[in-house]
Amino acid sequence: MRKLKLQVQITVDGYISGANGEYDWMTFNWSDDIKDYVEEITQPVDLILLGRNLATGFIPHWAAVAQDDDNPEKQAGIKYSETPKIVFSKTLKKSEWDNTTVENGDFVQRIQELKTQEGNDIIVYGGGQFVSSLLREQLIDELHLFINPAIIGKGMPIYQQVSVMQRLEIIKTVQFQCGIVLLKYQLKK
Repeated sequence: MRKLKLQVQITVDGYISGANGEYDWMTFNWSDDIKDYVEEITQPVDLILLGRNLATGFIPHWAAVAQDDDNPEKQAGIKYSETPKIVFSKTLKKSEWDNTTVENGDFVQRIQELKTQEGNDIIVYGGGQFVSSLLREQLIDELHLFINPAIIGKGMPIYQQVSVMQRLEIIKTVQFQCGIVLLKYQLKK
């Protein structure tokens, strides 16, 4: 069975963005050790899942990076651009991006189907509403929480739709040189 991994940056107090969508709390100057870790968890991925809101920035950003010979993140851009993506949306009807399809139906059923298909790992990137729905439905097998050294007090919580307690098992903790701390969990079943 394929594993669905979440990679997301959050604040110490559990927010995925500020109250007005701000990301000024994020540590953007990543150290080499965190870049290596992200490459390690991304390498076995052959499918990326995104919510519509995140997709509109994520896909064009990485496509531009992949085309920029002077960008030190060019290889990451190529990986993200060439990996097939599914955007889950209630409003978007067709994809405007390469290597991307749009799903409008029952995301729970579709993701359960994807997890039983042949293939490598699947990764989902933060998008507050979508990720919160996945957490609520207990579809995520591994949580890679990149805790940024910031408390913002209010914003969009990542766990807003979770309605029942879920027990997690800690798999790994890492303190990166840039100040971000990784907490890697798996869902106890």
